[in-house]
Amino acid sequence: MSEQTGRRPSSRTWTLLAVALAVVALVAVVIVVTGQQKAPQPAVSADPGVTSSAPAPSSAAPSPVAPAAPPAEATTAPVEQVAQPVSVSVPAIGVTSDLLRLGLNDDGTVQVPPLGPDDQVGWYERGPAPGAVGPALLLGHVDSAAAGPGVFFELGAVQAGDEVEVTRADGTVAVFAVDRVEVHPKDDFPTIEVYGNTPDAQLRLITCGGAFDSAARSYEDNVIVFATMTGTRAA
Repeated sequence: MSEQTGRRPSSRTWTLLAVALAVVALVAVVIVVTGQQKAPQPAVSADPGVTSSAPAPSSAAPSPVAPAAPPAEATTAPVEQVAQPVSVSVPAIGVTSDLLRLGLNDDGTVQVPPLGPDDQVGWYERGPAPGAVGPALLLGHVDSAAAGPGVFFELGAVQAGDEVEVTRADGTVAVFAVDRVEVHPKDDFPTIEVYGNTPDAQLRLITCGGAFDSAARSYEDNVIVFATMTGTRAA
């Protein structure tokens, strides 16, 4: 049997291979540093500084997803007693999560859910419960460098008219319809719009969004879903 000699790769082949490997390595580094994949963002509205997905007439560990507790003037109304929430579902983006209880940190900021591979949504229990008159707040992470996409990774893709369902301890489900989705800078958070008293039962879903500040290891904005209760049903 005759022996066949393999042909050695040319210097050009080695150069192309090295470039390809360098590109792959760079992409991997960028993914780790910038918080993995790009989360969906609401469409830009006509109002400068505000991004919204409301339809046109006739669509590292992240920093906390919510700012400090609501001001006193936003919480003067009595809190109506309804059954405690136990889980939330946003069918349009495939989200189903048990609800954790969130309060305040020692510095007065709102607590956020623990960050991990199976992170969950949290309910700010010092505010109204979902279904009571007023704005109920649900918070969740968008992503992290260690765990990848979070429970609210797709929140920016929610559209006006989508439903949010909150199952409660008494076996009822409070159903909400999304009014609009907005993006606001964290240093210009719409506190009164989010926490302010309302004449009916409303819901706010909040996560991080916008550009990722690699130096601060956090996102610059908050994605906020505004929804109004439309009714209840049995679980």
